Amino acid sequence: MSKRMLVMRGVIGMGGKRTEKLHAADHPPVTASAADSAAISVIRLPADCRLGAQTALKAQLEAVLQAGEIVIDSTELERVDTAALQLLVLFRRELEQHGGTLVWRGTHEILDEAAGVLGLEQLLNLPAATSA
Repeated sequence: MSKRMLVMRGVIGMGGKRTEKLHAADHPPVTASAADSAAISVIRLPADCRLGAQTALKAQLEAVLQAGEIVIDSTELERVDTAALQLLVLFRRELEQHGGTLVWRGTHEILDEAAGVLGLEQLLNLPAATSA
């Protein structure tokens, strides 16, 4: 991904100190799978899609950036934070620059509410925002 994406991933803890306290056992991996067509990839967001899951999510997004059509499946999503939404906004912008498209599957109240509070519905191309 671009340097913008890499800069956003700098992990700064409380008090401005750099931290690297991510434990794989604490956060299930984000999975990406090829769908029926090689040009479509599916990213499944984890139930807890907050800062601790961002390293895995970023790696999965980078892996499919050139794939064309990306489906983000949020059916298991239970928690999301600003960091995750920022990462998804940056991914969508980069995907579009590469000629790809983003489609959502399983969006629900949690994602819609969090994006709405931050004013990111249209930037994320959420179905509720595009149909309004």
